[in-house]
Amino acid sequence: MRLAVLKAVLVSAALGAAIAPARAEIRILASPGGQVGPFLDLFERVRATGERVVIDGPCLSACTLVLSMVPNERICVTRRAVLGFHAARSIDRRGRTYAEPEASQAVLEAYPAAVRGWISRRGGLTSRMLMLRGRELAAIYPRCR
Repeated sequence: MRLAVLKAVLVSAALGAAIAPARAEIRILASPGGQVGPFLDLFERVRATGERVVIDGPCLSACTLVLSMVPNERICVTRRAVLGFHAARSIDRRGRTYAEPEASQAVLEAYPAAVRGWISRRGGLTSRMLMLRGRELAAIYPRCR
């Protein structure tokens, strides 16, 4: 149990350090992901504020929930942006990881159609990380100006 609490504290600290507000925008500089709950809470607040989200580095795993929660027209990407997707998974009390197929399906359905299509063309959400970047990413989200 202590390990889970420590991990939650580290994830919260990393999340706070990786997402910095600046001039009515939220800039994602580097997020390895983490537990879904804090990301859902954060992106719900961002959606409510009307701020723009600038993805300016790696946004992996649970960080990609921003795509489901903030309207597409308020998201832009820089040349450094990378989105990383994988299937949902949980860790039991013994530290064993197991798949969460229902959660994976729900997350996939929540992504915008263009992102869902990109993921599906690459075999869907699995334990392997799919990385969306460069021209493929810029074809879905506009470059930040």
